Amino acid sequence: MITIGRIFSRISGESRRLRGSIFRNSFRIEPDTRILDLGSEDGSAVAAILEGTRASPENVWIADIDRSMLSSGRRRYGFHAVQLAELGQLPFEDKSFDIVYCSSVIEHVTGSKSDVWNLVSSREFNCRAARAQSAFAREISRIGIGYFVQTPNRWFPVESHTWLPLMGVVPRPVLISAMRVANRTWVKKSIPDFRLLNVSEMQKLFPDARIKVEKKFGFAKSLMAIKPN
Repeated sequence: MITIGRIFSRISGESRRLRGSIFRNSFRIEPDTRILDLGSEDGSAVAAILEGTRASPENVWIADIDRSMLSSGRRRYGFHAVQLAELGQLPFEDKSFDIVYCSSVIEHVTGSKSDVWNLVSSREFNCRAARAQSAFAREISRIGIGYFVQTPNRWFPVESHTWLPLMGVVPRPVLISAMRVANRTWVKKSIPDFRLLNVSEMQKLFPDARIKVEKKFGFAKSLMAIKPN
């Protein structure tokens, strides 16, 4: 019997493969192309996307706030690893990279994680998150000649972090209450640190990029801001 978790995982895997193809077709990738995976975890996602390309591990950087994940990625793939602070300027010079790859990260750049369960006001959270996301987008544009920034679409019927319907658009008090229950009873566990974006917000954050929409079941599932290198 196929479980709910396996169904969602299969859909997510199909989407990742599609986005990988879009990424490879959008950029010139040579052995000397400098690539940064921003919010990389252990680098396995970018390693899979770069498989079969001419990219060289010595010119790939992974950057994340999780030191253990970075250590794992450095040992496994031979990538350079850079630990990031939770907030603030990225530790790279202007135009350090030919391509900045950043997938399913910007929606989580919303401020400190320590108080997300207690921050119930939609207005306060959204204002704080919008400032953080705007600063993060400017940093990506600063350090990358080209970039590929993907994020789930706010209006997709099933919210990707919770696997629950409409959790990207409900008022924050409802979101937090629903997630407290879901984390005890549902197959998917998460924290309420995400602020999802729509097409116009992505275009405003990345005015030099083309916004490509990934569709699933006739709905816009995720958004990609793409600026070729």
